[in-house]
Amino acid sequence: MGTGFFSSWTFWALLSATFAALTAIFAKIGIENVNSDFATLLRTVVVLVSLALILYATGQYQSLGSISGKSYLFLVLSGLATGASWLCYFRALKLGPASLVAPVDKLSVVLVALLGAALLGEKLDLRQWGGIGLITAGVVMLALRR
Repeated sequence: MGTGFFSSWTFWALLSATFAALTAIFAKIGIENVNSDFATLLRTVVVLVSLALILYATGQYQSLGSISGKSYLFLVLSGLATGASWLCYFRALKLGPASLVAPVDKLSVVLVALLGAALLGEKLDLRQWGGIGLITAGVVMLALRR
């Protein structure tokens, strides 16, 4: 992918955040008269077809036999977690305002930091833990009613 900002993890993470924000807004508008689980199915089909087209166009398919059993297991678990997350997210969007649902959903950032440290042995310094604490405080402030 080369070097520089446009091939860095930061660039792709910011792009991910932008698309995630658009996901919340578009979904909130689109889910108005649609069952939340059915809306999740439609979204999933769009994601599946889009990714298949991207892989085909860029020649990034790989042999299924080249993937280890461990990778299959954890990719399946990740897929199940993604599906559960999307079902819950769309249900929350159906019931609440996007401006509150999306930030509370981002509590996942805090959970990833905690699980990354506990299960993967990732190390965060005091400044990074402070940021995680601020995210947590922000989510609590958004979620609490006056």
